[in-house]
Order: sequence, then C-alpha cells, then structure tokens
Amino acid sequence: MKDYADRTGTIERLIKSGVIIPCPATVIIEDTVKIEAGVKILPNTIITGNTEIKSNSVIGPNSYVQDSKIGNSTTLNNTQCYNSEIGSFVSAGPFVHIRPDCKISDNVHIGNFVEVKNSKVGNGSKLPHLLYVGDSSVGKNVNFGCGAVTVNYNGRTKSKTIVKDGAFIGCNTNLIAPVTIGKNAFTAAGSTIPKNVPDNALSVARARQTNKEEWVNIKKPYKWQHQEIK
Repeated sequence: MKDYADRTGTIERLIKSGVIIPCPATVIIEDTVKIEAGVKILPNTIITGNTEIKSNSVIGPNSYVQDSKIGNSTTLNNTQCYNSEIGSFVSAGPFVHIRPDCKISDNVHIGNFVEVKNSKVGNGSKLPHLLYVGDSSVGKNVNFGCGAVTVNYNGRTKSKTIVKDGAFIGCNTNLIAPVTIGKNAFTAAGSTIPKNVPDNALSVARARQTNKEEWVNIKKPYKWQHQEIK
C-alpha cells in the first residue's frame, strides 16, 4: 500500500479528472488504478492493483476492489471483489464477496450475503440473497432462490455445476456437483439435486411431508413443558 502522501496525490488527480469522491479522507486508491470520469467512490472504499472502472459506476460505501475490471454504470455496495471481471449495469451488495476468477456479465443482480467464486454468470441472471455459487457456469436469465448452494467440494476434489439459460433454482436447493441443470428447468424449493435435470423439467428431491398429530403433547420436547407451574 502506498504511503499517505502518494494516496492523496492519486485521489486529487482522479478528482480533477472527473471522478466523484465525496469523502476523500476515507478512501484509499493506489496509483495503478484506472478510473474513468463520472465514477463515484463512496466512503471507506479501498481500490488496489490493476483495477479498471468504467464511467458512471458507483463503488462503495465500504467496498474493496483488487485487480478487477468493472464495467460502466455498475454498483458495488459493501462488496469485496478480487481478480475478477464485472460487466456493465451490474448491481452487487450489500455484503457480497466476489472471489478470484469470476466473470459477471452485464445486467446481473447479486443481492445481500452472496459469495461467488471461480464462476461465470450470464447476462441478466439474478443471485438475490444468501447464496454460494462456486466453480459454476451460470447461463443467461437464471434465477437463484434464497439459500441455494452449489455444493462443489466433497472433501477431496472440487467439481463444476452448470446451470443453463433460463433455469430457476428454488429456495434452499443444494446442487451437488458435478451436475447440470437444463435450459428453462426448475428445481423445487428445498431439494437436493445430485443428478442432471433435463431441459424444461421440474426436479423435486425431498421427502414427502408427514404430520404426526399431538406429537408435541406426547413427547413434550420443550423445556417449558417440564417446568412446574407455581
């Protein structure tokens, strides 16, 4: 990291070139970084290495970007991004972690508490919240439901998940790699998918619900059921 004098000089140069930095005292930008005019850098943001950011993007607040390429009109809010490429008109955050070797295409939405690692995400796809997408190839216009996970590691090797264009991944789906989800296919919420799903198919992989009447009254599982009433 450059010393303070070097950093302030870099920030002053960027502001004169048309980069918007409302609170420069809270921002760290290395002199190797290239930022086009019209970009806004919000407080508590650090940008390092060979990062390039195109016009009209908003980085921050509280973001860290290292050795990455960011397209135009993209927003990274409370996002950490390492050695990856992010397209234009992408929104990410808050609390997003983009690990190395990711390629995020244009018009992608990545919501809160999402981690993406060594993956490609196609144009217009949505990863809204509480997701892990690792070692994956995600097509165009794919939607991931809340809590879905690509299960890429078995303790010895890491395997790839392929999700083709238009697929819909239901909430709390586990995709057990290696696995392929076909074009426009659906997975039902709560499913664990260890086998390929054909194009246009619905895959349901969960046990049938069983309700045991009066189980709570019979088994008395709660602490309060064993307390004496005074």
